[in-house]
Amino acid sequence: MTPDELRSLFLFEHLGDDQLAWLAEHGHIETRSAGTVVLAEGDPATCFFVLLEGTVALSRNVGGQRVETNRTDHRGSYFGATQAYLEADVTTYQMTVESITDTRMYQLPADEFGAIVREWFPMAMHLLEGLFYGMQNTQRILGQRERLLALGSLSAGLTHELNNPAAAAVRATAALRERVAGMRHKLAMLASGAIDAEVLPSLVKLQEAAVERVAKAPRLGPMEASDAEDEVGDWLDAHGVTAGWDLAPILVAGGLDVEWLQDALGECPVAAKDPALRWLGYTVETEMLMNEIEEATTRVSTLVGAAKQYSQMDRAPFQVVDVHELLDSTLVMFGGKLSAIQVVKSYDRSLPPIPAYAAELNQVWTNLIDNALQAMDGGGTLTVRTFRENDSAVIEIGDTGTGIPPEVKPRIFEPFFTTKAVGQGTGLGLDISWRIVVNKHQGDIRVESAPGDTRFQVVLPMG
Repeated sequence: MTPDELRSLFLFEHLGDDQLAWLAEHGHIETRSAGTVVLAEGDPATCFFVLLEGTVALSRNVGGQRVETNRTDHRGSYFGATQAYLEADVTTYQMTVESITDTRMYQLPADEFGAIVREWFPMAMHLLEGLFYGMQNTQRILGQRERLLALGSLSAGLTHELNNPAAAAVRATAALRERVAGMRHKLAMLASGAIDAEVLPSLVKLQEAAVERVAKAPRLGPMEASDAEDEVGDWLDAHGVTAGWDLAPILVAGGLDVEWLQDALGECPVAAKDPALRWLGYTVETEMLMNEIEEATTRVSTLVGAAKQYSQMDRAPFQVVDVHELLDSTLVMFGGKLSAIQVVKSYDRSLPPIPAYAAELNQVWTNLIDNALQAMDGGGTLTVRTFRENDSAVIEIGDTGTGIPPEVKPRIFEPFFTTKAVGQGTGLGLDISWRIVVNKHQGDIRVESAPGDTRFQVVLPMG
């Protein structure tokens, strides 16, 4: 190109003659036929282009598919290594550019373009670098703060969730110690009473039968339990058992009804029935306390497992994962925050494991679920759904909150944009989620919103 031709482009119209002469000498004209790719997303950014004639389309890879973001025939439009002046170690093209018609372009090598911009515009370079790197540093610092705030909130919830079963296990252990001591005392009373020695083995078998009964005891509703306790209490009073009203709830909770007690104690001497029933009561209560301890410790183990799954501790950053396990572990981490929320899970279990950065996907679920809970303000329905869409897995987080206003919706993925009050949000949660899903996993995030029905859909390629 001649200097005069270059001056006719808005990008170069204010340059001096020497500068235009340099551009004319170091750049050259390239032509591409319709349907050819000028540059491809992800390739090293080696060239800077200015469109002279024709039409080009700019597109990005989203969920394994090329999505057109812009189409232009404007003379002077530029693309390619547009940030070569920043002297980054390695830069790549951020999009694919395709010639829609036959095109003619001015092309300049990126290393020469970057060097001459730094030489010609030193003050502008300082301003651009300060703005670019300053924004990057700000995003990094606030992104770390966003992650720490989310982690702190989840850690507080996890601590609360761990405290409940741990405290229950401690209480049950203390009560169990008392019941075991009572059993020893009642056993001594049985052994010292006027009981035929041949009867004791049958009492031990009775105890074993009671233990089996506890394991199979049905869960009764309040009215059913009350009626059963009255019936057992009357039977105990009729057989001379003292304080039968205190013993009846224990026996009923263990699944020991009047019919079972009548058959089981048929061979027991009348004088031994009271201590034998007390002994059975201790047996039943001991079994129930051990069940309570087992449930509490299992809950603790489950919470610890979920925390490890959520944090991906001791696991490779990139791995093949089941998205349902990631979703479940994230829901467990929210713990008490979901106490007043109805959680509906609708999983497509036919979805195969997918290659992904698991810990970072957990951060995406955390951001989306946390936003949903804030939108519902303490009450509503949280829906977590997965399904297949072509060759992609779709993870949908829905809520019944107030919805996203139409004028706000186009901006929700912008860095630092937030609708929360000052101090309540950095405006990076959805931006971070977008970058994790779109840039790192080549996926997509879609949103549909109306009052009472907001759904974020994360699309992840399965291959």
